Amino acid sequence: MKIPYRFAATIAAITLVLTATPSTLATAENPPRKILTGWIPYYSIKTSLPAAINNADLIKEVMPFWYTLKFNGKSSSTVVTDLYTPANPSVPMAQTVGALRNAGFSIIPTITDGTDKGVLAGLLAKPASRTQIVEAITAMVVANNYDGIDLDFEGFAFVDGNATWAKTAPLWTAFVKELSAALHSQKKILSVSTPYVLDPAGAQKGYFVYAWAAIASSIDRLRIMTYDYSVAKVGPLGPISWTERTLQYAVSVMPASKVYIGIAGYGRDWVTSVSGVCPANVASVIKGGAKAATFVMRDALTLAASYGVVPTYNEQYGEMTFSYQKVYNGTTAAGLSTSCTAQRTAWYQNSQSFTLRAALVDKYRLGGIAEWTLGMEEPLALEGIRNVAKAIAPDQVTATVTVDKNAIEYGDPITVSGTFSIKDKSPLSNVAIRVEGKSPGDSNWRVLTTAITDMSGKFSKPILIGKSTAIRIYSEGTWERSEGISPEVSISMSRLLFLNAPASVRNNETFTVTGSIHPRSAGTFIQVEKLSNGKWQQFATIVTTDAQGEFAIPVTAQPKGVLTLRVNAAADALWPITISPTFSILIRGNNSSILVK
Repeated sequence: MKIPYRFAATIAAITLVLTATPSTLATAENPPRKILTGWIPYYSIKTSLPAAINNADLIKEVMPFWYTLKFNGKSSSTVVTDLYTPANPSVPMAQTVGALRNAGFSIIPTITDGTDKGVLAGLLAKPASRTQIVEAITAMVVANNYDGIDLDFEGFAFVDGNATWAKTAPLWTAFVKELSAALHSQKKILSVSTPYVLDPAGAQKGYFVYAWAAIASSIDRLRIMTYDYSVAKVGPLGPISWTERTLQYAVSVMPASKVYIGIAGYGRDWVTSVSGVCPANVASVIKGGAKAATFVMRDALTLAASYGVVPTYNEQYGEMTFSYQKVYNGTTAAGLSTSCTAQRTAWYQNSQSFTLRAALVDKYRLGGIAEWTLGMEEPLALEGIRNVAKAIAPDQVTATVTVDKNAIEYGDPITVSGTFSIKDKSPLSNVAIRVEGKSPGDSNWRVLTTAITDMSGKFSKPILIGKSTAIRIYSEGTWERSEGISPEVSISMSRLLFLNAPASVRNNETFTVTGSIHPRSAGTFIQVEKLSNGKWQQFATIVTTDAQGEFAIPVTAQPKGVLTLRVNAAADALWPITISPTFSILIRGNNSSILVK
């Protein structure tokens, strides 16, 4: 199961230091490849969040473990339930999300199956209820502006029973494909976390209900739970040979860049035998075959030392282990004094284990590794990953962008030019790039146009934008090179203001100034100003544009003379104030058709 350890303590209010920097940042000369991802459970924000932020040089994306899917019997529908808020009443979710965003992480929260046995499979069998689940998940992702969703539907594997797998697999596949289409239409990521699956041609098939080959083209990430190999029986959490065998099948059915190996930040501690009669308060759990206790990796050495033993590294499995005796004193159910001695054996992964598994990222060119959960590990474990990540660091891409003008009017084109190179100044030729834009009020970058760099690593392309926009250029990362992101340049745009006013009117006659703004929008305040004694003063009634961006300003009767006017379209969140050129209206006498001064 995904949840091997729960923090029992209630999470107190914490202050998030959003400006924290990693304590062990890689040097600028050799930044590591960002190969680490991991889960941040709602019940361990106090430890998992700082662990993620302090290792931001290794991490590109995180999976907040905050949501579950519940079935509402009254409405006969599934709902996405927030687990974070009731667990952390003094630490608003927005504050935690802000800390993750400030650290530069993509946020792909995990959603679990919180329904009863067989319920979710039954819902997926019905097209209408399957679509309702897709819509509920997609709506939650979009409403919170997350970068995607991570599915952790373990009930199929561990609750429903393997007799259901053949029937559930195609329903799961149909659901993944439908959810993929919905998320991808919103430019969101679909991640799937599952137990291991093995080559169906072999004798062992693993949890084949998750149908990796069938969903491969629809998902963006596969996070394999290559841990919990030993649960009921004593043994390693995720033997290295088993881990590698699992990922070999994964990369045979999908691009290796989608695949992430799971690593365990926890250990298990089993009772192997008992002598004597155990006290009544522990008799049900201190016996051979009882459920293993769990501990976090960072406490392993302290646990072993407290019983006078030293853990040893098992080369075959790539994990640490130690055995010890523990005496339990107390009374029997009848109140008599008693004592028993339990032989116990623990297994866990350490720095050497993490390093060994990180090396598989290099060997198979995987997307990375995923830790359950961030913050459980001993400090040296992430240093082991960091050393591997530095050794396989991609070439760093430098991107620069320029525009031919920074201030334009609506409808004017601009030319965007850019250069891509790596650290030694070698140009990146024939690379697909995106010109991206973000306007006031936007939370995400949008693609404005695409281009291909020439032999000198350069490109130049004219584009049209519809409003003031920050522009950057971007290239996707590959195994050999990092993604390229240029600094931003800002383009300010003013609206166009079109006017229609009479050249002259009779004195004491009302008249109208009409016009429109472009781009057309409703509700913009329009004001006429009059030049009087060298100063501009409000004149006539303030009006607003209609749905077509048009307006009409009535002007009261005026005495003979010359009116010098201008029109203002008020500023708003997207546009600066727009001021028309000055224009004049001559007011003539009532009995003359000749313009008078």
